[in-house]
Amino acid sequence: MEFTDRVLKCTDCGAEFIFTAGEQVFFYDKQFKNDPKHCKQCKAKRARGSLRVRPETRTTCSECGTETTVPFKPTQGRPVLCRSCYQRQQQPKLQAAPFSAAQD
Repeated sequence: MEFTDRVLKCTDCGAEFIFTAGEQVFFYDKQFKNDPKHCKQCKAKRARGSLRVRPETRTTCSECGTETTVPFKPTQGRPVLCRSCYQRQQQPKLQAAPFSAAQD
């Protein structure tokens, strides 16, 4: 199969971009069925934007009472810990033996 550079139109910004023969070979090898819909700039913008979508909620630590932010929406009735209290609570678990030998 022979591949040649093709001009496509970005669905986000409407700009034309080149779908190179090398990119087409890659798509063919990976068995991708559809041509790319976004230019490199819009694709990069979408990737950066998806990293920042994390919700931040201000709340008070259940252990020490300091104000903190957490990357989730706290559930009522469940404790929320600040980073230092969470790490302090994890210390004993990390120091415990990871595997116990089976006894016969």
